[in-house]
Amino acid sequence: MAAKAKPVEADVEEPEAGGEESPPKRKLPLRLIVIALAGSLVLAGGGIGSYLLFRGDKEAKAAAALIKPPTFLDVPEVLVNLSTTGSDRTQYLKVKIVLELPDPSLQPSVQSAMPRVMDAFQTYLREMRPTDLDGSAGLYRLREELTRRVNAAISPSHINAVLFKELVVQ
Repeated sequence: MAAKAKPVEADVEEPEAGGEESPPKRKLPLRLIVIALAGSLVLAGGGIGSYLLFRGDKEAKAAAALIKPPTFLDVPEVLVNLSTTGSDRTQYLKVKIVLELPDPSLQPSVQSAMPRVMDAFQTYLREMRPTDLDGSAGLYRLREELTRRVNAAISPSHINAVLFKELVVQ
């Protein structure tokens, strides 16, 4: 078996006792560097976020000044008998509706199309069954369908919503 070679020791020069010594170089720990970078990213993100938040505030105020309050238009009361299948008792639906218009200037055009709107209401409501109006989901579906029909009747204008003032099933 061959003998293992001994490692060669390098000659190390030691500084002279009376000569100039260079200060040892200090290395920053990796943890300190990561913390500093994370802190600077948080500060930069906060600055950018606050700039965007307060810059948009001026634009939002200008847009809010341009938004007009909605106008409400009463529709004549609608009284229809509901569709019944197999039942000898007739049930009626009485509805008072208000239309929410986005702009007051639309009121004359909607008023002129009111016969078309009333026809759309009558034909749709006469086909409804009492079970179609059960619960809040039934009323929500009714509101959405009436809004769609009004918008079709007054096209190219549109309304925001159909609002119920009174709804009675008897």
